[in-house]
Amino acid sequence: MRATRATSVVGATGTTGSRVVARLLAGGHRVKAASRGATPVEGARPVRFDWYEPATFAEALDGADSVYLVPPLGASDPAAVMLPFLRQARAAGVRRAVLLSSSAIPAGGPATGQVHEALPGLFDEWAVLRPSWFMQNFTGSHVHARSIREEGVLLTATGEGRVGFVDADDIAAVAVHALTDDWAPGTDLVLTGPEALSYDDIAALVTEGTGRQVVHHKLTFEQMRERLAAEIPLEFAGLLAQLDRAIADGAEDRTTDTVQRLTGRPPRGFRAFAEKELPGRLPIPGQRR
Repeated sequence: MRATRATSVVGATGTTGSRVVARLLAGGHRVKAASRGATPVEGARPVRFDWYEPATFAEALDGADSVYLVPPLGASDPAAVMLPFLRQARAAGVRRAVLLSSSAIPAGGPATGQVHEALPGLFDEWAVLRPSWFMQNFTGSHVHARSIREEGVLLTATGEGRVGFVDADDIAAVAVHALTDDWAPGTDLVLTGPEALSYDDIAALVTEGTGRQVVHHKLTFEQMRERLAAEIPLEFAGLLAQLDRAIADGAEDRTTDTVQRLTGRPPRGFRAFAEKELPGRLPIPGQRR
């Protein structure tokens, strides 16, 4: 394990960022927890950070030699704000950068694909994490979690397509290895769970794990885009609906051994996730809470 000054975790309060912070601290590493609210985290130094406020960059980078990068949520062109930060990071002495991207976006592709493509030219030590869809999409405030809680349904345009859903805890475990091992991966890492599942499968497993009847309703691309556009910009809604269509075409029907190979343990499956994380979160009709 290499010695470091500190790791700056950008997006330290998010789904993966909070888990990365916790794992780094548990391993005895120094951490700068960068978030818009500079949220206090026991054991880490809180830092106010906003992708759209370059004046906040310097403090997040001061004393750091590695960074974990969660892109700005919903940005159609994250490279426009991320690349200036990364250039400043290199100038400030940061040696290693680990980017959270997506299994659906290759180097040079849209959104984070542009940052992915630029990373090797900016840092000698780097990695890009390309996880499949998060299991945590079925908890919290995600649109799928809300529709399950409120209506007992999953609404997608994925048809019969399957996805290697991955647990955010496994993503964080890989991220910490990429940030702290003596040798950086120097490549992109596609992360999945142990099996590829359709949304019909997910609905059945959620039903089994919680006792709440959940069904998957198959929408068209247009229906999915319009549903999403009620809450987010139409352009971004179209991108997300297109990702559903890609799933229907088989783009995510795969599993990888990356989690096992880098962490030494198998990734958590969705059944185990549902049984542990979902009971008590979903109202059951007729049940008083």
